[in-house]
Amino acid sequence: MASVAAARRIVIKIGSALLVDRVSGALRADWLQALAEDIKWLKGLGADVVLVSSGSIALGRGVLGLPASTLALEQSQAAAAVGQIRLARAYEEALAPHDIKTAQVLVTLEDSADRRRYLNSRATLSQLLSLGVVPIVNENDTVATDEIRFGDNDRLAAQIAVTVGADQLILLSDVDGFYAANPTEDPTAQRFDVIDRITPEIEQMAGDAGSGLSKGGMKTKLMAARTATAAGCAMAITEGSVLRPLKALHDGAAATWFTAQSDPQAARKRWIAAMKPRGSVALDAGAVDALRRGKSLLPAGVTGVTGPFERGDSIAITDAQGHRIGTGLCRYTADETDRIKGHQSAEIEAILGYPGRAALIHRDDMAL
Repeated sequence: MASVAAARRIVIKIGSALLVDRVSGALRADWLQALAEDIKWLKGLGADVVLVSSGSIALGRGVLGLPASTLALEQSQAAAAVGQIRLARAYEEALAPHDIKTAQVLVTLEDSADRRRYLNSRATLSQLLSLGVVPIVNENDTVATDEIRFGDNDRLAAQIAVTVGADQLILLSDVDGFYAANPTEDPTAQRFDVIDRITPEIEQMAGDAGSGLSKGGMKTKLMAARTATAAGCAMAITEGSVLRPLKALHDGAAATWFTAQSDPQAARKRWIAAMKPRGSVALDAGAVDALRRGKSLLPAGVTGVTGPFERGDSIAITDAQGHRIGTGLCRYTADETDRIKGHQSAEIEAILGYPGRAALIHRDDMAL
């Protein structure tokens, strides 16, 4: 089984029922403060930490005095708008005493489907992590429609884990793992310690039951596991209501671990390599050599552009003789690439009229 203490980059999903008291609708401040201790511990071990947190609608519902029953779409959006402010402030106040900076990042599942939006999200999250910030990611429920009615943060957390290249995803839940049957209905149900492969039999065991405040049942957790493990990220389901749940998991608390199928970087490279290119760039010999030494592709090394392609599209990378040497996700359109080819990165702003990214294709977005 994976060890939480060994994680290099870890995504932690926190459900509404853990953060918000289901009777009073108030924030569980003592639990959040204990979680902050866990985050301080993980960062002290050298890990990057991303939180994917539910709770905005549950918090806003209490402030607005909305009923505990199912809300209409407009009520959910209003509750989210009020609750997001309180949720972000709660995390900031819990982590500030540990000298940990936080940032609120609002996304939807659509942000991972559109490559341009995906690259924007990836770049922002990567920059925040490089600065030592703990991003607090939440679904943008104030503008989402289907996401509110059918979405869940289990799958969103898996998408974020893929986006940031995490090696571990921890779902803090109201159950302590994956069972062969619903343990509240069948006390003899077996809990799995490790699942190496999600088989049809495993899928049939998943039920839809969730807690009163959370939306995710076991089916959504299996979907999250499939996404995460295919991208090289191990995933755990563990009971999160105890104080310091991550330290408890490290110390042997009950959980189910889904094993990663490879490492995150290798999985990402395979994903990029499988894409159909929508254009190409030709490079000089110096740029080809730089790429083979693990460098990013800069505009200065580009000698030719074939398109059309848009920002975020997959393009082929060729040498001067036209031999394909790799594939990458381009940070510029074909027109922009043609205008900045052969130029130094410092010249991009003068040519395009706005400051762009230094690399045409970042090494993390490239498969040779």
